[in-house]
Amino acid sequence: MTFDVVCLRPEADFLRIGVIPPKMLQVAYRAPGNTDLAPLIRDARALVMPAVGPKLPVSLFEKSAIKLIQVTGAGVDRLDEPGIKHLGIPVSNVPGGSNEAVAEYVVAAASMLLRRLAWSGEEVRAGRYREFRAAMMAANLSGLHGLSVGIIGMGTIGLAVAKALRAYDCEILYCDPSPRDASQLGAKPVTLDELLARADVVTIHVPLVPATQGMIGAAQLAKMKEGAILINAARGGILDEAALAEALRSGRLGGAAIDVYSVEPPGSSNPLLALEGEPAHRLLLTPHIAGVTRQAYAILFRSAWENVERVLVQGLAPLNRVY
Repeated sequence: MTFDVVCLRPEADFLRIGVIPPKMLQVAYRAPGNTDLAPLIRDARALVMPAVGPKLPVSLFEKSAIKLIQVTGAGVDRLDEPGIKHLGIPVSNVPGGSNEAVAEYVVAAASMLLRRLAWSGEEVRAGRYREFRAAMMAANLSGLHGLSVGIIGMGTIGLAVAKALRAYDCEILYCDPSPRDASQLGAKPVTLDELLARADVVTIHVPLVPATQGMIGAAQLAKMKEGAILINAARGGILDEAALAEALRSGRLGGAAIDVYSVEPPGSSNPLLALEGEPAHRLLLTPHIAGVTRQAYAILFRSAWENVERVLVQGLAPLNRVY
């Protein structure tokens, strides 16, 4: 049987939040590792895929009838960009669908690290209530209100993060290679070096492209304020994990929240997983879910299927074409 669309998400993902794919299209739901994926894609007219997952070889799309690759998120780094461009297949994403979810994550993660909230739970369960409460009181811990926050990447997500931080009267610094006016949010453009030197909290929101691969390494971490917090909810390859582990182990950084990894899921060789004791307590690890909420999924999934219908049924050019 020939299908109009191959979708690399389970149908249940859509149905549980009330998003119904276009009924006039035949959809085959498959996992990326399925052996029948290549012939299905060859005969289908569109591919719908999540932004997170293993890379897809360009060979899957050679000699195919695909008219659109639709990503149900913002990132398109699972695809071989030069190869897909050579084949001339349009690739669309859904920018901005998870903005609010990521902004919530940044605020929550920063607060948990600054006030040692997750660490506190471990100490209370271990019977060290009095000792740890006394240590927290003596540490004179800071909240988020009024701190300097540096946003690396002032795209749609960075803007949402800046907007969320306004409620905490934060000084907002940002760096972005594309000129962007965020003055309405009280944000000030600075160089990366100045941002790292001044910010109490640094949060990363750039795509993974050749220019951002490894952009935050040992040299950049060394420029951060002593005791500062680092948050990465963008892509794992942007940050040198070994350098971060060492910065936490040395006590120079106050803490870090990591939602994304150079290899996902992270294996036992990941240096962040080897941290023990206090450095481990100052590290918040989450499984690439910063942008995952029911509300965000509703926006992402609905927009993705509307674009597929626009191209395959209405014969119109795709929206939000990345390349």
